[in-house]
Parts: sequence; C-alpha cells; structure tokens
Amino acid sequence: MSAVTTTERISRIAAPVATGILLLLAWQVLSGVKIGRLSLIPAPLDVAETATGIAGVVGEDILVTGGNTLVGLVLGTVFGVLLAALAAWLRPVDGMLTPLVAAIAVVPIVALTPLLNTMLGASAQTGRQVVAAIAAFVPVFVNVLRGLRQSRPVQRDLFLAYAATGGQQFRKLTLPVAVPYLVTGVRIASSIAVISALVAEYFGGPTDGLGTAISSYAKTGNAAVAWTYVAAAIAVGLVFFLVTVLLERAVTRRRPI
Repeated sequence: MSAVTTTERISRIAAPVATGILLLLAWQVLSGVKIGRLSLIPAPLDVAETATGIAGVVGEDILVTGGNTLVGLVLGTVFGVLLAALAAWLRPVDGMLTPLVAAIAVVPIVALTPLLNTMLGASAQTGRQVVAAIAAFVPVFVNVLRGLRQSRPVQRDLFLAYAATGGQQFRKLTLPVAVPYLVTGVRIASSIAVISALVAEYFGGPTDGLGTAISSYAKTGNAAVAWTYVAAAIAVGLVFFLVTVLLERAVTRRRPI
C-alpha cells in the first residue's frame, strides 16, 4: 500500500514537471521559426533575462492585478453566498434571481469594462474590481445554491425527530453539506476572476496592472517584455488556483457528513 502511495505521489509531481518541460521545449522550437508572426515569439532565455531586469516593475503590477482579483473574488463570493442563501430560503426569490444570474453569466467583459470605467472613474481600480466581482459571483452563487439543497430528506427528518430548531438544522446539517460546494465555487471563481481582472486592465483604466502592460508592450513590438508580463499573469492565476485547491482539499477532508 505504501509503495503504491509513494508511486502516486511521485507521479503527481512528475506529471506537471514533465508537462512544463515539454511546453518549454515547444516554446524554444517555435521561437526559432522565422515564418510570419511566429518570428515575434522570443526565446525562453530572452524572456527570463528580461524578467530579471524588470522584476521590480513587474512585481508592482502583479500586486495591482492580484489586489484587483482578490477584491473582486471576495466581493463576488460574499454576494454569491448571500443571494444563494436567500434563493434557497425563498423559492420566489430563486425564480427572480435565476434569469438575472443567467444574464450576468453571458455579459461580455470586453463591453462591460469601458462602461464601468466611465461610471466609476477611469483613474480608479474600482471598475476592474467590479468586473472581477461580477465574474466570480456566478460560479459561487450556482455552487452554493446547489450545496444548500443537498441535504437529504431522511437527514432533515432525523433533525425534526430530535426537535431541532430551524437554526440548529441549518448550522448542523445544511451549512456543513454546502461548505464543500462553496469552496469548489470559489476555486472556479478564482481563475475566472484573474482572467476578468486582466481583461479589464487590457481594455482601459489606470496605466498599471499586468493587462495594461501586456497591451502596451505587445502594441509596441517589445515581445520579450510582453511575454514576461504574460508569464507573470500566469503566475498570478496559478497562485490563486493553488490556494483555493488547497482550501478545497482541506474542507473536503474535514467534511462531517
């Protein structure tokens, strides 16, 4: 059993490492192709050298994008949980929120960002944070609403048989069952929030942030710097993803029901 476990652990580490090496090799091969726009792809070593030289500036932009993502993720999660709880409690509210959430899910970020920047101020980060919050809201709402309805009738009958109050049933049964769905929703929302924050930065607002830098340097033809910022954006997304995955695993292991 221990040998199998050790093998599984090694494979879990080896698989992503091997994938990363293969991607780097493919990147190196493509950077040597001088056909059409493929000639604009810089070599990995060029990007690494550029990243070393501008690490301080890139770090500041990482903090901006990471901050916008975090604020949006927190806001989207809070509103998602509150409205999902309200929808699970009152069926008429669920009927009203369902088409609204469906409409929010298909709102194009590209079209929404300029409007929010105009409304909330083009020199503030607020519009970008709201875009990230809107994007994060949908998966959190959908998952939490589903989780709040996962308790089985036999479980609810058992609580009623012991004369449990509505509050006790919610704390001891409904909420513990819904928590794994919440962290799954947050995991999904974290990646979407990062992408949305980057897109919002790409299409206007203040001059800082990874998305703005990618747009600026790509237009000026400075490919090595642009790809450095792309790598930084990937790193931000991975950090949010890994943190929420660890949170999800911790909650799932401690699930009482």
